[in-house]
Amino acid sequence: MTTTAQDIEQLNSFLRGEISAVETFDQAIESADDVAIIATLTGCRDDHAERVQLLRQEITGLGGQPSDGSGVWGAFAKAVEGGAKVFGTSAAVAALKQGEEHGLKDYERDLTDLGTAAREMVATRLLPAQLRTHDAISRLDEIV
Repeated sequence: MTTTAQDIEQLNSFLRGEISAVETFDQAIESADDVAIIATLTGCRDDHAERVQLLRQEITGLGGQPSDGSGVWGAFAKAVEGGAKVFGTSAAVAALKQGEEHGLKDYERDLTDLGTAAREMVATRLLPAQLRTHDAISRLDEIV
């Protein structure tokens, strides 16, 4: 497999995680009833949606076909939805925090496997954005 093919495969993996994050945040927003919590969740969802678009553009630019759905990550979104409905906002935020931590670890772990251009994009755009949403959800987790 060429570096470009490997980059496309890895970026698609990141893309599926980001699509799942958008789905998960949408579900958490629907279950929340506090305006401040909704605002934080909406900001994080929008940040993930921007990453979805960036990843799609990068994959297309490399000649690849971007993934359409969240794949196995969709199961995580369903678990958050179920937890939010049964256990409330606190459980949903705790699950979102776990998802943010997982996403952060994925970006950090897989960064070195990418070719130069993809690595630079992940390091300068995706990873800092993931840190922002991770920090926002961590702060929210402390207060709910």
